[in-house]
Amino acid sequence: MRAIAMAAITQRSFLNLTALKSFTAETRTRYERRKLGANSSVKCSQTLEGSAQSVTVSNGKDSLVICRVLNGMWQTSGGWGRIDRDDAVDSMLRYADAGLSTFDMADHYGPAEDLYGIFINRVRRERPPELLESIRGLTKWVPPPVKMTSSYVRESINISRKRMDVSSLDMLQFHWWDYSNSGYLDALKHLTDLKEEGKIKTVALTNFDTERLQIILENDIPVVSNQVQHSIVDMRPQQKMAELCKLTGVKLITYGTVMGGLLSEKFLDTNLTIPFAGPPLNTPSLQKYKRMVDAWGGWSLFQVLLQTLKRVASKHGVSIPTVAVKYILDQPAVAGSMIGVRLGLSEHLQDTNAIFSLALDEEDVNSIEEVSKKGKNLLKIIGDCGDEYRRA
Repeated sequence: MRAIAMAAITQRSFLNLTALKSFTAETRTRYERRKLGANSSVKCSQTLEGSAQSVTVSNGKDSLVICRVLNGMWQTSGGWGRIDRDDAVDSMLRYADAGLSTFDMADHYGPAEDLYGIFINRVRRERPPELLESIRGLTKWVPPPVKMTSSYVRESINISRKRMDVSSLDMLQFHWWDYSNSGYLDALKHLTDLKEEGKIKTVALTNFDTERLQIILENDIPVVSNQVQHSIVDMRPQQKMAELCKLTGVKLITYGTVMGGLLSEKFLDTNLTIPFAGPPLNTPSLQKYKRMVDAWGGWSLFQVLLQTLKRVASKHGVSIPTVAVKYILDQPAVAGSMIGVRLGLSEHLQDTNAIFSLALDEEDVNSIEEVSKKGKNLLKIIGDCGDEYRRA
């Protein structure tokens, strides 16, 4: 195992987190050489290759085609209503049949990985081979801060492989709680080894900040993407991380893009400051993203945003969530955006598929940006991507 001392890390010339201009000429030159094919294992795709519906995320020899709208399975973990196994799998099949064939889950999302295993076996039995080939199962590993030995990492990944009933995970997205513990680099090195063995197809991150992303790339870990919170309200990824992504080709997969449903007609013209006057915030995601609205600018400004989005949506004959997702998909470095699915409870296939044909014009974009920029700078309030999970 490669021992990596934190002292050695701090001696490197990494990002100064105070501003984007901290990218030095030397750093830019180094990454430009990598993009041109210099001897380095960190050479990522610079374009969003694929159709309007799919995209290839890649780094060197590693690549994966995913749907640009991903089915998020956090909702299976409890708090959104009881999930019936058979109904949930039937719903997954309908999403796949509709072309929405990428599913995002995690080791701690309740039965999500087990549901995927049942689902993928039904696809193998009941669907043509070409549909099976298009299915992607992306999972996350969120380990406790223990020593990251090769055996520990291998055993943990094998659990997900068994639950999902696949020989190789399409994408393993890695999360780490404490940056002061450099064990995340050891874990990623072992994940890279498992990728070389064929146990994982692509290695990725979730909720890492810009500084640590660069550290990881400087240690020759071939990550293809970083999954981060990103919405019209939370534009933090575009303030710093998108610049590093532009230099290196690492792509962003976004979640919280419809803010748990707050960015929808359901909450338009409502007043949540009066008890019981508006729709209940009765799910973990609604409660989480309501706090984000409060930090950004409050409910009154959020209503102005919803009204603006409604005008744009009406102009194009679509819904507010469709506009909200398309706006983020059009942002630099964004490969895909997550929409949570309440499997067996509700479906939004028509709205979701409308995202792929929607084209926002300059007037639409300007009107949305005008309201978005009236909110507070969340980078200053919360910190960089993922910092909301690491504040004391």
